[in-house]
Amino acid sequence: MDRLIAVTALLLTATAACGGNDGEGPHASRVARAVPRIEESTGLAFRTPPRLENRTKDEVRSYLEQRFTEELPAAELSGMERVYKRFGLLPEAMDFRQFMLDLLTEQVAGYYDPKTKVLYVVEGGDAELTGITIWHELVHALQDQHFNLDSMQSARDNNDRAMAGQAVVEGQATLEQITSMIGGGNFAAALPGGWERVRQMIREMQGTMPIFASAPVILQETLIFPYLSGAEFMRAFKERHPGQSPFGRMPTSTEQLLHTARYFDARDEPTRVTLPRPATGTVVYSNNLGEFETRILLFEYLRDQASAVRGAAGWDGDQYVLIDTPNGEALAWVTVWDTSIDAAEFFDLFDAALIKRHGEVRPGASTGTTRSYGTRGRRLTLTISDVGARPVILFTDVPPGVSPRVIDLSRVTLQE
Repeated sequence: MDRLIAVTALLLTATAACGGNDGEGPHASRVARAVPRIEESTGLAFRTPPRLENRTKDEVRSYLEQRFTEELPAAELSGMERVYKRFGLLPEAMDFRQFMLDLLTEQVAGYYDPKTKVLYVVEGGDAELTGITIWHELVHALQDQHFNLDSMQSARDNNDRAMAGQAVVEGQATLEQITSMIGGGNFAAALPGGWERVRQMIREMQGTMPIFASAPVILQETLIFPYLSGAEFMRAFKERHPGQSPFGRMPTSTEQLLHTARYFDARDEPTRVTLPRPATGTVVYSNNLGEFETRILLFEYLRDQASAVRGAAGWDGDQYVLIDTPNGEALAWVTVWDTSIDAAEFFDLFDAALIKRHGEVRPGASTGTTRSYGTRGRRLTLTISDVGARPVILFTDVPPGVSPRVIDLSRVTLQE
């Protein structure tokens, strides 16, 4: 899902190089007022502000459909959809592409078109939201004039890293947008309620949108994450490294945003997990969840935020693979943990989550290191073990007639 959210954030605030600005057209006065404040807040100067033009909702929808297809080819989108439905994070009956396009159309208030290099603003939108969007997009324009953002949004084989990079891009835009709109200084101190009120306002704004309100938890949380957690990270970065840019040493995982000491103090890089060829079938899609989405996976069934946060906190890397077998699709997911205690805690909590989702453990199919679950004819297995002295957990979900040993743990490789 991280890859999808990186694309979603790109569409919501699509970044592009800026073209010329003739100082005329809609919203020109807003741009003229915003530019010097953004420059003062960021310490960077615009080479030239972008030109702004209006677009209808229908034109926005056409643009989104085109960009969605370009950024997420059908095979990649299908693989992603199947994985998240297999994890139980998306409803089986959901038309994923259609829902995402409806959601984005509802959300988008303005965007950059990389081809025309114009900031387009949706006609008939709420005046306050339009103003916020313009300020936010101007920060993206300034980012792109000074830094190469393309590489930060193209980690197709590492969704967790892509989300971390997107959170920095969106977080800086959110932070600087708010700071410059209130005239600089410590915005948390200037606003009643401080930073928590900012978080609440963003969630309240999203909650007034009916499609967003009906979205599964995974979509709601991953849409909000780059803006809220990203802004919190950038606030900490700006306090610790005033006048510097994070783009030269980007965070490499959502773990580093959730636990900023693992970025600022003792930097903790994620372990790269490489899975062997499956024992049967053909790999159709492979990627990772990261700590943030592992947390959401636990919450989806436990509905206990404290347990979900605690269970995912020792995450150090993961990789999943979707496999087409002659009997149907299979899913295998390997996670690696900081300590054996962390692994055991996740093992117990994920076990509880699977029981809540699928029912009781099969009689005689449970040991100290393995759990087995049956649902609708499928077999799910959870195994805790070690790879190269590192604690790992293997989760498999296979159709009838396929061995749960679809992935050989002894052939999994871990790269620090």
